[in-house]
Amino acid sequence: MAQIDVVGFGAMNIDRLYRVDKLVIDGEQRVNDFVSLPGGSAANTIYGLAKLGVKTGFVGAVGKDEAGERLLHDFKTAAVDTGQVKIKDVATGSTICFSDKLGRRAIYVYPGANSSLNSKDIDLAYFTRAKIVHLTSFANDRQFKLQVDLVKKLKNSVKFSFSPGMLYIAKGLKVLEPLFESARIVFMNREEIEKLTDKDFKAGARELVRLGCRIVVVTLGKGLSKGKSVKVTAHICHGEKEYEVESQRLSLKSTLETTGAGDAFAAGFLFGFLKGKEVEECGLLGDIMAGFAIAKAGARTGLPALAQLSQKYFEHSGHRL
Repeated sequence: MAQIDVVGFGAMNIDRLYRVDKLVIDGEQRVNDFVSLPGGSAANTIYGLAKLGVKTGFVGAVGKDEAGERLLHDFKTAAVDTGQVKIKDVATGSTICFSDKLGRRAIYVYPGANSSLNSKDIDLAYFTRAKIVHLTSFANDRQFKLQVDLVKKLKNSVKFSFSPGMLYIAKGLKVLEPLFESARIVFMNREEIEKLTDKDFKAGARELVRLGCRIVVVTLGKGLSKGKSVKVTAHICHGEKEYEVESQRLSLKSTLETTGAGDAFAAGFLFGFLKGKEVEECGLLGDIMAGFAIAKAGARTGLPALAQLSQKYFEHSGHRL
């Protein structure tokens, strides 16, 4: 059987994105605009890699409905292998996301078909064909346990990357240790890693490396100012070495809709990793991909083809991909 470069394993959702002036807890607020788009963290990353020409596949579940058909169609347009996506006789998963002018977000998850995925749906042989398996969160414990069991069974030749997201962060560090111990690359944002480790993001990254993670990537949202026009948009801990990813893109125009930016960063980083790039170059590719993603609403709309990424990478680094 042909090898697959990256297999994703996570939730598949339709994202319903609402933009408002401000978030309210108890009251009313007018919706400025609304869009419904394919989503799911690992699914977004896999879609981004596929658009770059990477051979990808996905393990997940959708419902026997129009939303499920839409998610499958979107994958197929990017040439993602959907042979291991199970179709369940329940509604497709969805999220409702409200974002305001300050860039704050509130996300509500309806698991739907994602919570129907069970051990009979998991083909270990499919995962062992991959160079990298990329995991992201599910809403229910049963699917989390499926992922932990999978990681224990993976061959050493299959590298494992992990983006836990806030749903898994809430489980606590002790529960997540089996995954962190085996992970080659972990992707988290600043809020997630500081909540998980109860330390600042740099110390938190070092803590995860001590647990066994080879590379910990912490994305920093709008970034930390470094000079007049440069911002640090990510921090990378690789063994005893630490790196900063510098960007100028956010000094020009700040976007209000950052849904999927972290997923796009992961796609760019993993693309560089597959190409044998140094960690700093992988970080640059991740930052460039995130820049494309936030230029348009939704997690996938702005994701680039390989030629677009190559051009931006050359402009920033002076090197060809």
